[in-house]
Amino acid sequence: QVQLVESGGGLVQTGGSLRLSCAASGRTFSTNTMGWFRQAPGQEREFVAAISWGGGSTWYADSVKGRFTISRDNAKNTQYLQMNNLKPEDTAVYYCSADLRWSGDNWYGGAYWGQGTQVTVSS
Repeated sequence: QVQLVESGGGLVQTGGSLRLSCAASGRTFSTNTMGWFRQAPGQEREFVAAISWGGGSTWYADSVKGRFTISRDNAKNTQYLQMNNLKPEDTAVYYCSADLRWSGDNWYGGAYWGQGTQVTVSS
């Protein structure tokens, strides 16, 4: 099993920054590709960013390209999402996931999820 614990959410003004963290424990050798999803009120969960095991490949949703950066530190079993130039449209609950899967032209979350952390960007 893999357990994921998220932190770093909060309330910021438009243009501000936050860094989300996701610490993994358990059978971490099976985390493989990791990433982030988000779900805004009344909306479906959507893909945000993904990163390969070695960190050499990253993928981003068009809505966050140039503003968000995903990274991971395998020695600490932790992944991060640096969020810059935040906009009100970024307001959502952000979820960390492990063992993401690519299907067609989209990323889908794996069997492992964090509890979610709230990010609110004020106008």
